[in-house]
Amino acid sequence: MPQINVLEKHIAELIAAGEVVERPASVVKELMENSIDAGSTSITVEIKRGGITYIRITDNGCGIDRDNIRKAFLSHATSKISSADDLDSILTLGFRGEALASVAAVARVEVMTKAESEDVGTRYCIEGSQETLLDDAGCPKGTTIIVRDIFYNTPARMKFLKKDVTEANAVAGVVDRIALSHPEISVRFIRDGKETLVTSGDGNIKNTVFAIFGRDFVQSLIPCSYELNGISVDGFISKPVNSRPNRSMQFFFLNGRLIKTRTGLAALEAAYKNSIMVGKFPACVLNIHLPAAAVDVNVHPAKTEVRFADEKKVFDAIYYCSKLALEQGDTRPQMSFESKAQMKINSQKMPQPYKAEQMKIKTPPPFKKNDNFFSEVKAYNGILSDVSGGRVQFNSPKETADKDDIEEDEDILLNNRSAVTIKSPEPVKAEEKIESQEQIIEEETAEQQSPAAETQQEEIFIPDPFRVIGEAFMNYIIVEQGDKMLIIDKHAAHERMIFNSLKKNVNDAESQLLLMPVTVTLSKEEYSAVLENTDILSKAGYMVEDFGQGMVIVTECPTFIESGDIEDVISELAGYLADNKKDLIPEKLDWIYHSTACRAAIKAGDRTTAYEMEKFVESLLSDPDIRYCPHGRPVMMEMSKKEIEKNFGRIQ
Repeated sequence: MPQINVLEKHIAELIAAGEVVERPASVVKELMENSIDAGSTSITVEIKRGGITYIRITDNGCGIDRDNIRKAFLSHATSKISSADDLDSILTLGFRGEALASVAAVARVEVMTKAESEDVGTRYCIEGSQETLLDDAGCPKGTTIIVRDIFYNTPARMKFLKKDVTEANAVAGVVDRIALSHPEISVRFIRDGKETLVTSGDGNIKNTVFAIFGRDFVQSLIPCSYELNGISVDGFISKPVNSRPNRSMQFFFLNGRLIKTRTGLAALEAAYKNSIMVGKFPACVLNIHLPAAAVDVNVHPAKTEVRFADEKKVFDAIYYCSKLALEQGDTRPQMSFESKAQMKINSQKMPQPYKAEQMKIKTPPPFKKNDNFFSEVKAYNGILSDVSGGRVQFNSPKETADKDDIEEDEDILLNNRSAVTIKSPEPVKAEEKIESQEQIIEEETAEQQSPAAETQQEEIFIPDPFRVIGEAFMNYIIVEQGDKMLIIDKHAAHERMIFNSLKKNVNDAESQLLLMPVTVTLSKEEYSAVLENTDILSKAGYMVEDFGQGMVIVTECPTFIESGDIEDVISELAGYLADNKKDLIPEKLDWIYHSTACRAAIKAGDRTTAYEMEKFVESLLSDPDIRYCPHGRPVMMEMSKKEIEKNFGRIQ
């Protein structure tokens, strides 16, 4: 049996230091957290060569008195807790008593500190856990810690450090995150003699975000605040159109502590479902506040991993906070003509739509193409050539007009009876006429007295008048509305309409019975997955049955789907169900709705008539909540008249 040895103190400290001090950024994190716990309102961080040769942390906190300076560098020595019960109510960032001891074990450390009750400060030096100096020092209240030559006595650790610029960037990331977690503290960061960050410390997190990430990032954020089940969440989330290719700009803080939380990631991304493009991720700066007893922070020496007593409550708080912010703060993106270097997609707040009860002037409903008026209109000495956009164009003969083409509005046509002739209705008997009038009065009275009718009327959104100009590239519908021009992606907008319709009728999906059922051959994994999820497919409008030998037969499908697409759709759905067996039913349904809507929506390149475009735009503008397709792409861009005229030089 091999001999069991008790490790010497300095070896044990080197091993323990490996868990806490991985790189210069780890040192900065631990020391800045100590400064925050000391009640500092101002912290200065300075590094040289990425922090490998020099790190300085200066704060104006409570300081360390001379009697305790030696104890501060002993392992498991801390002022944060004193008994086991204190572990259930940790509100400080540090509590393990390992930071200073670990740093002193692998570097040369110099401390200058002064407590408020002391007349003279203290200078203390320690290298490799060995004290080298303890003396008086003239210094202000607070603490300054200088760390030099990190890993000077552990060359094996030194060789794993990255380049200076890489280590410096890691330190900068730590400083940024700590500044975000405590906007009430002014943070100053000096990198190789150059000041790169200064935060105001006024407690406004937006100002801190601006100082760290700049104006463009701040403008892409939506403020959010919510409280549920004793858990409060506040901060900022990004607009869907400003999503990012990775999660690097997602910051979660728990009671002022930076944490890594899968619960938070899942809740945030669930809130963005159907509003963000696949493969994109939202940015956020979210502060979570909950009682200390509801979370365990004593999981890992780095203290970035935590365990929640009830993860569902935390998930719900983050989810509803983000969802509410998106519904209230997100708007349709605006497009502007600028140089490529300055081109941005900003968001313009969409005006609230008028409701029926808000309109003081009652206007008659617009004429439609299939109205009796248009079906009975006959041009007098002319030919009715086109009906679109609420305008009627006549080609009159030369002997009745000076011009070849005359455009008249509907109002002019109605007032000028010489231009049109209207077919007279068949005569009605007096008894029938009286009966029909009484019936109309009764129906109108019932509608006015019906609460359901009033409720339904209140929910009707009336879009501002618009005019369809045409279609570009057989995909983008161009519309004039007031003092702005709209460019609509007809596929994305139609896809969202279908998706919303499917979700609205989740328990009563509109399906059609196929005259010729479709059989689909699947792999065994897909075949089993489809049969296990027939109930979910049925809710989405697909009636799928077992046909044996790895085949299924489809007898019904949603009304939006064409029979020629059924096989491809079922194959795609089967592949998803086989690969995502653990997904919840709502997630599976959402994905099925995505796939169905994408397949059923009108495609780019499909021909659209003028009447179809007009009715499509009317339906789209009547629902201001339609902003993105289910994959997160915007369905509409807006350009103001002023912006267009500015770029053409008509105005300054």
